[in-house]
Amino acid sequence: MTKRSNDDLSVADTSGLTDGDWDEINRLKRAYDDGGDKAFSEALKELDDNPTLRIRVLGAFFPEMVREAIRDAMAASGTTEEDIRDLIRKLDPPPAKQ
Repeated sequence: MTKRSNDDLSVADTSGLTDGDWDEINRLKRAYDDGGDKAFSEALKELDDNPTLRIRVLGAFFPEMVREAIRDAMAASGTTEEDIRDLIRKLDPPPAKQ
């Protein structure tokens, strides 16, 4: 296997990343640098128990791929964007009385 440079594995979307996200991103980059794709995949498996973190970290590296996967999963389950908006509205607390 030809090992690629770290430049091939770069963060494409930094929006909303936390310090914890960056810790994981840097851990995955080190794994990739040390062992290429296979090491990256093995390191990524460690995030299986935290799907939210996994999505945020993968979304930083591959934002379009993650967005498309989410859209596909929503379509497969029959969930629409409007369903998500309704859920957000229901979960938002009502405005405080002044």
